[in-house]
Amino acid sequence: MKLSVRTAGLAALAALLATACAPQTSSNSSSDKDEKTGTLRVWLFREVGNAPKEKVVDRVVADFEKAHEGTEVDVEYIPVDTRAQRVKAAFNDPDSAPDVMEYGNTDTAGYVKDGGLLDVTREFGDWNEAKDTDPTARQSVTVDGKLYGAPFYVGVRALYYRTDVFEELGLPVPRTMDELASTAREIRAARPELYGLVVGGAYTYGALPFVWAHGGALAGGKGGSYASGIDSPQARKGIKAYTSLFGDHNCPAATCAGMGGNDTVSAFAAGKAGMAIGGDFSHTAVEAGKVKGKYAVVPLPGVKAGSIAPAFAGGNNIGVLKSTTHRTLAVRLMERLASKKTQGELFDAMGFLPTFTDVRQQAARREPFVKPFVRTLSAGTEFVPASPAWAQIDSSLVLPTMFQEVISGKKDVAQASEDAAKKMNSAFGSAG
Repeated sequence: MKLSVRTAGLAALAALLATACAPQTSSNSSSDKDEKTGTLRVWLFREVGNAPKEKVVDRVVADFEKAHEGTEVDVEYIPVDTRAQRVKAAFNDPDSAPDVMEYGNTDTAGYVKDGGLLDVTREFGDWNEAKDTDPTARQSVTVDGKLYGAPFYVGVRALYYRTDVFEELGLPVPRTMDELASTAREIRAARPELYGLVVGGAYTYGALPFVWAHGGALAGGKGGSYASGIDSPQARKGIKAYTSLFGDHNCPAATCAGMGGNDTVSAFAAGKAGMAIGGDFSHTAVEAGKVKGKYAVVPLPGVKAGSIAPAFAGGNNIGVLKSTTHRTLAVRLMERLASKKTQGELFDAMGFLPTFTDVRQQAARREPFVKPFVRTLSAGTEFVPASPAWAQIDSSLVLPTMFQEVISGKKDVAQASEDAAKKMNSAFGSAG
């Protein structure tokens, strides 16, 4: 659930992922109606500075209503922080449910388990534009080989760095994770008022690239048979690499252990750090800060020179609810909202990265700041396990707790990762 609201920076993404919990029960069943006229209800997320999004959606709605005589579309923009309650009520009471809904991409498995989303595998396969969908974005709407929506936009993270600080100290841009760590130490030593690379013990999606780059995985398996991989030797190397960045030599544990993603980007934007791991959705916040005109962005380096660390592919999807009485119309509207034209316009209006590879390349040509994020996406991204258990794992802070236990010295990497794996496996087991 990349979920990124550009003008809200990482805060919106953190809120979205923190509330990614699906309802536990549902009496919902698939409707046998397919009415060809009437009112379609749509729920979309309300962004900070929502007017540009509304303008794009209004155009889509007007075109759709014109093409489907006798059809009206009623769009409601719902708050992200209360969406879990709204969706739970909708799944349990089809009369209150929308026909089409925007949802965080980490929510998919949970919503499918609770019977809320319609299987649109056939329609997605027949949709001509779908062939250009980014594979990871497609994965975010897939559960056990079936598709339950269309990717709407995607967000990834890369390395922001201070060009003025690097020039002053004569530092080259890091090409590996080892160089990243040594460069951070050099900055801190030369400029002790700065964090070298600002990191956060509660910044899960800033830490995971270190795990993935070292060959680790969150979990293996599928469906109800997932098993944690966070305690594997490879994952432990990544955990060690990330937690070694905490300390007086770079980012003091007393301050940085409790930081989340929003805190790290805010520190960088305020001119308090030489480097930070931030998203394409962080661009506006950084531009509004003291470092405007004094920074650049490159993909986060991997273990080997020239490699790019895998990033988490966050973002949102558009799906049709199983309870809709307008299946055909609802699917068509989903495709219009998630189309190449709409995604291109939403990039221009809101900065949301398109999920279509060709549209994304066009966006990169128009806006140079997008290029390192597109390169990161092209190099290969990772996603969370397609299990309803992920919402529980994420909301109960299993991974931040693990990182913080190591940072504080309470546990070593082996013990902390072993305990985290047990918690993850318990969640996977209970999810069935």
